[in-house]
Amino acid sequence: MKDSNDPVEPGKAADKAAGKAVGGAKGPDELRQRIQETRGQLGDTVEELAAKADVKARARARGAELKGKASEAGHAVQDKATEAGHVVQGKAVEAGHVVQDKAVQAGHVVQDKAVQAGHVVQSRATQAGHAVQDNVPQPVRTAVTNAVQAGKRHPRPVLIAGAGVVVAAGLLRRRHNGHH
Repeated sequence: MKDSNDPVEPGKAADKAAGKAVGGAKGPDELRQRIQETRGQLGDTVEELAAKADVKARARARGAELKGKASEAGHAVQDKATEAGHVVQGKAVEAGHVVQDKAVQAGHVVQDKAVQAGHVVQSRATQAGHAVQDNVPQPVRTAVTNAVQAGKRHPRPVLIAGAGVVVAAGLLRRRHNGHH
């Protein structure tokens, strides 16, 4: 990068551009392009010479340069902060997924244990039912079977009677355990 304080050798850019043009253009379009480049370089050289002579303009230019660098640095910091924010957000999402996966796994474990407990309860209830069935006299089994079939045909009275039996059993149990 050329420092704006370096001395400019007048005609150096022009000589360079002329040397490029002397190499032989391959057509009118390339020649026009080289002429444009040479004009641009000559214009730049003139501007550089004029800028070196204008101290105020150089000071303003240096101030603008420093302001630009400060702005770039600010943007760089902002970009890094944004990137860090995205990284944190990504890690938070990832952690959320991990927690969610663990919760799902725990839910499956609980569900499996509940199913197993349900099977145990069902098995014990079946065993108890068989034990009662084996020990209950035939006339009582017949009466219960008839009551069950009647309950299937007319469920509302059976539900009401069943609720009454549950309440009565609860009261008897409390009384038996010493709670009055």
